[in-house]
Amino acid sequence: MDEQKVKFSIVVSGAPYGSQSASTAYQFCASALLAGHEISGVFFYQEGVLNASQLVSPATDEINLPDFWAALAVQYNFPLEVCVSASLRRGVVDPQEAQQLSLEQFNLKAPFVLSGLGQLAELSARCDRLVQF
Repeated sequence: MDEQKVKFSIVVSGAPYGSQSASTAYQFCASALLAGHEISGVFFYQEGVLNASQLVSPATDEINLPDFWAALAVQYNFPLEVCVSASLRRGVVDPQEAQQLSLEQFNLKAPFVLSGLGQLAELSARCDRLVQF
């Protein structure tokens, strides 16, 4: 194994807007990947689950952070895990949860996926460093 290469797992606890944490986490991931490091996955928790909503609609002079996360994850093939209990509390649901809860709509943006805290434990076990923003 190349000793210079670090495998990171990331926890994002901040909303896409109104807080700098999600943007800083994205910039960290993009920079780490460009430097040759690996991202094992990103886990969105607490207010961070709002990064997974496809209903985010920023002003025209702002970046669409959920779109940036999605593109980065697809380009570098790492998962975007979203805490299911935190998501449900904040109105972010996938098609299966919407059906189970008899909701007419869902708003989880692909490639984000709902998962539990067990996934966070798995991510932390598969990395060299766990970084929270």
